[in-house]
Amino acid sequence: MSEKYKNKTLAEIINIEQAKNLLNKNLRKGDRGLLDYRDIKIETGTIKKAFGSATVNLGDTVVVAGVNFELGTPFIDTPNNAILLVEGEILPTASVEAEAGPPDEHEIEISRVIDRGIRESGMINFEKYVIIPGETVIKIFVDFNIINDDGNIIDAANLAAVAALATAEIPKVEYIREHIDEVNNINIKEIPRESFKVEEIPIANTIGIFDGKVLVDPDAAEEEVVDTLITFTHLSTGEICSVQLLKGGLTYEEVFKTLDVAYQKNLELREILKNNGISL
Repeated sequence: MSEKYKNKTLAEIINIEQAKNLLNKNLRKGDRGLLDYRDIKIETGTIKKAFGSATVNLGDTVVVAGVNFELGTPFIDTPNNAILLVEGEILPTASVEAEAGPPDEHEIEISRVIDRGIRESGMINFEKYVIIPGETVIKIFVDFNIINDDGNIIDAANLAAVAALATAEIPKVEYIREHIDEVNNINIKEIPRESFKVEEIPIANTIGIFDGKVLVDPDAAEEEVVDTLITFTHLSTGEICSVQLLKGGLTYEEVFKTLDVAYQKNLELREILKNNGISL
């Protein structure tokens, strides 16, 4: 068996070969166009114990994200900023290749891409969530789990994370300041809450290139056969706030082709979020 199919099941190998054959004909599974996303479903408030949560179905890829808040000590180099911690995990049930235990390089990369999009977009005003400068700030946890992996985890995880943050309720900062001697990480869930105000909605778009052809939302089989994978994260203004090359490389011409496609798909995903009640 070819080394490239190491750890692949027979069904996965068949799907990969089918994806390659279809792309060679400018076709995709399910009669999807090269620039078409799979069906997207976004549901918020799916984790009752979290301060904010969302579940995203992107085709057969399923991601659940939750937001939690705690009190903590700020980092020494940013004493007047709240803390953001983003972490994702591919559950063993999601893929035959996923294993329980510490995050692997793939999971770390996904978490960093989601983190960078949130952080560099200015989605959160970190100064707003300082309780006592240099002493106590809000720690913002964004955790996401991939329940089922059928490709394009980053776009699905980004949608889940921003939807969870945009619909979260945070313990009232003024209340915490006024009752700082009483509030702790045990009773913080019991104090009054307010809407978590976001300043921006970052949108990630992962683009694949196969034999010079540009395609969006690659599924798991297509991710195996494309020559290049790259993720662009856009602001609502259309500006790019982060780029991550996941696989391969691009020619000069391909850079501009992917930039144009990513921008248009950014608008499309924003409209889907808006239809689910999530916008600035």
